[in-house]
Amino acid sequence: FAELLAVCNETATETHDHKALIIDTMNQAEKCCHAEVCQKQYGGKWGKDGFGSSMQGYETALPEWRGFLAALDNLRARGMRVILLGHVKVKPFKNPTGADYDRYVVDVHEKTWGATHGWADAVLFCNYFVAVDESGARAKGKGGDTRLMYSTFSAAYDAKNRLGLSGEIEMG
Repeated sequence: FAELLAVCNETATETHDHKALIIDTMNQAEKCCHAEVCQKQYGGKWGKDGFGSSMQGYETALPEWRGFLAALDNLRARGMRVILLGHVKVKPFKNPTGADYDRYVVDVHEKTWGATHGWADAVLFCNYFVAVDESGARAKGKGGDTRLMYSTFSAAYDAKNRLGLSGEIEMG
């Protein structure tokens, strides 16, 4: 994580012609952050007497993650685009107003995601379009060769944008 921060800080201050920084993936960056916090604050202990103690490690790591986002802000102030790619997982959602359902969520801790979501100008969800054929005894997915990007919130995934993007964009 210290190396990642050093690269961000160097890129923000050194002369170069780069127009963007892409982090592939924020999931791995978060793991590096947590590993560094675990080593520094908890003597490398991950269990109940260390980073995992009452989930305290995630709270302890949050200022470090916010420092990373601040380093990315320095790049944006320089006119660079910053893109964080993230893998998702399917997670049950407890719906307080109706039936529960599953949705895609970024596979990072909720504290990390809360800070990152608030920081980002755009949260874009990408997926392949799959049509469901329900004409037979069992539903079958068809297609999966058209990739779409979504920029507005849905019950199935999180998305937002402050850039005026169309809600659905074909990626080619």
